[in-house]
Amino acid sequence: MMRGFYNLTSGMLSQGRRLDVVANNMTNIATAGFKAEHYTDRTFDEVMVTRIGNKIKTPYQTMETYQSHILAPDQLYTDYSQGAPEETNLPLDFAIQGEGFFAIDTGDGVAYTRAGSFTLDNEGYLCLSELGRVLDPEGNPIQLPTDKLTADRQGNLTTEDGDYLGTLGVYVFEDNQALERTPYGLFLGDGAQAADETTILHKWVERSNVDMVKEMVKMISTQRALQSAAQMSKIYDEVIKRVVNDIGRL
Repeated sequence: MMRGFYNLTSGMLSQGRRLDVVANNMTNIATAGFKAEHYTDRTFDEVMVTRIGNKIKTPYQTMETYQSHILAPDQLYTDYSQGAPEETNLPLDFAIQGEGFFAIDTGDGVAYTRAGSFTLDNEGYLCLSELGRVLDPEGNPIQLPTDKLTADRQGNLTTEDGDYLGTLGVYVFEDNQALERTPYGLFLGDGAQAADETTILHKWVERSNVDMVKEMVKMISTQRALQSAAQMSKIYDEVIKRVVNDIGRL
């Protein structure tokens, strides 16, 4: 009887966590370069064995011995698939086609982003508003005398007269899933390498890769699962009260 409470409570916690992730995705559907997150869970036994291993270090076979229904957080992973490009006609907007990230010097280190909606700061440096300056392939900030410029598909920036101004740096990682997302939507990670080949779209930005229809379906199913678990926990509570009261009368 009491195990049912553990099962239902872990289910409610897991569905609540999943609902938070879905809500965050939906909130950022209009955020340029945003990458959707997905939440997964596993049974508590599986998570513990994965982290510390069993005594004889053999592959864990849950179904052959004991089946646990208590859920625990397993993984929160990011979907790095390409978002649809959107034309803005703004001179400091750029979108990456394919793999890679723009590099931003935040002042506390270098972070990476797919959001290419840039501005110029007070000193004329190309920057991601209030977050830091954009870097070139050598890791240097890009200073521009004007926002009246053109850019080719390799990210080379020139004036309207053809004078070279700099090159946008695009950096790639061996494993994107090793990156850590910051509260500001940037990514942190080691081992960044300047991309040998890249395609940059000038006056375009990459839209979020969040699928609104899929997120709505997830939200509805998650809410129903959460409500069902909460209702069942109330029923368990009533049953236990009756059992206690009946035993008390004996």
